[in-house]
Amino acid sequence: MRSDHQQRIFATIFIVCFFILLTAAITGTAQASFSLDDEKKLGREFYEKLEKGNALFQNERVSAFVTLIGERILAHSDKAPFEFKFSIIRSSAINAFATPGGYVYLNQGLINLVENEGELAGVIAHEIAHVNGHHISEIIDRSKKLSISALAAILAGAFLGGSADVTAAVTSISLAAATAFSLKYSREQEEAADRMGISYLVSAGYDGKSMLDFLKIMRRYEYYSNTTPSYFLTHPGTDERTRYIDALLQTTYTQGGKKGIVGHLKRVQTILLLGGKDSDANLQYFQKSLRGNPDNVDALYGLAVTYDKLGMIRESLETFRKALRIAPDDPDILRDLGISFFKLGQLNDAAASLRRAAELAGNDTNTQLYLGRTYEAMGDLPNALGVYRKLEKRRLDDPEIYYNLAMTYGKANEQGDSHYYFGLFFKKKGKLDSALFHFQAARKLFPADAARSREIAKEIESLKR
Repeated sequence: MRSDHQQRIFATIFIVCFFILLTAAITGTAQASFSLDDEKKLGREFYEKLEKGNALFQNERVSAFVTLIGERILAHSDKAPFEFKFSIIRSSAINAFATPGGYVYLNQGLINLVENEGELAGVIAHEIAHVNGHHISEIIDRSKKLSISALAAILAGAFLGGSADVTAAVTSISLAAATAFSLKYSREQEEAADRMGISYLVSAGYDGKSMLDFLKIMRRYEYYSNTTPSYFLTHPGTDERTRYIDALLQTTYTQGGKKGIVGHLKRVQTILLLGGKDSDANLQYFQKSLRGNPDNVDALYGLAVTYDKLGMIRESLETFRKALRIAPDDPDILRDLGISFFKLGQLNDAAASLRRAAELAGNDTNTQLYLGRTYEAMGDLPNALGVYRKLEKRRLDDPEIYYNLAMTYGKANEQGDSHYYFGLFFKKKGKLDSALFHFQAARKLFPADAARSREIAKEIESLKR
């Protein structure tokens, strides 16, 4: 659970981003409709601001899970002309929203609240419908009579449910005042998003009832927690929506469907919990889950990783091994057990575990990265370089990959390549003087007509510009 201070920091980042981007976007189109190009630009720049502010939860498994659901729904929708992107916000608040240009955001809190994949798919379908209907763009287009400060406050308040004091720090007006010009989704827009969304959901093979079930879960959450979920603030008229969706289920979407298609929701929820900082709370959560079901593999995996974070190494290894006895081909367990062995210096055990994980999930970056590091530590430089080169070919642009390539080439006494990858590493880290030094050193070690020399020359020219 994020602290109030962390939530305020995130809220401030969010508001500042919208303030800057909306000022640029709307001022530039004051006399014209908000075009598709405007939507794409605003959505892309807002995403980049969130990414640079570390507001997004980055995990391959979770991102792939959400993206697969999103793409399945998109395949059964009248897709708007955007390249859709699905992202997870680092926040325990229960919310989801979409911005112009096909960007759909889900808070960690919302994903952890759903009881099955179909409910999450229903939320994603609803947000895709908002994008396809250009509802956010309509709101922005109508808002040009308002000051930019007021508009920024309203949108930030709508998406975050933020407090007035946070908003005022950026906009100089309170959220309470801004809501007098409320630009929340209209009832018509919400009904349109539900109508389109449930059509997408059912066509994708999910049970349409999942959309209704999620709203009911949030009502229960609100009742027991005595707080209003942010989703209700972002998507108003929930009681009307419940009746409207129920009517569609009774008259149009009566055939039912599946609650899960992509699979492994519980593992995704476990990974999201592990991505938080409160290991003590996670310890209690996973121990409680195991009291009810001692063979719960997801809970065992979560408990093993939590033990590792708390420095309880013996307990971690024992729990990993118990999980593997139940699920011997689980790539997440094999990978993280291998990483634990690597940290303990048990390199043969690490290599065996990581190789098996790579066979089962070869595209997992952490598996490949630690397998390469294990080979490197064992002195097996050819295999280490082979793993790192595969990672590089995937164009992940991860500084750790460049660093490990640089170190391994150095140990193999291939100084030219070592300098080259150190250059890429320092460039990615923003240390341009160090990057230039290594590129210039690398250039001296390759023939002038070599392909690597041309790559180095481009990098040097880029840094000098």
